[in-house]
Formats: sequence, structure tokens, C-alpha cells
Amino acid sequence: MPQVHLDEETVARLDSLREEDEDYDEIITELINIYEAEELTLFRTGDEV
Repeated sequence: MPQVHLDEETVARLDSLREEDEDYDEIITELINIYEAEELTLFRTGDEV
């Protein structure tokens, strides 16, 4: 597993997104899934034009 170093501002932003006992892996996975879903939506929308 690669190591990722985050600055204090990024950690603070992640902390503000945390729900209850959610760990950073869960938050990052959720953010990646949202990003991929939005990218797919934008890609499909672009094909229809």
C-alpha cells in the first residue's frame, strides 16, 4: 500500500467529513467513488451532444 502524506489543511478537511467512527480509508474510498461516478456521468453526457 503506498503511503500518502497530507498537509494539516487536508487532514482538517477530511476530519470535517468524518461521520462517527469512520476512518480515513472509508472517506477516501467514498470520495473516489463520487469522483468516478461524476466523471462517468460527464463522459456519458458529452457523448449525447
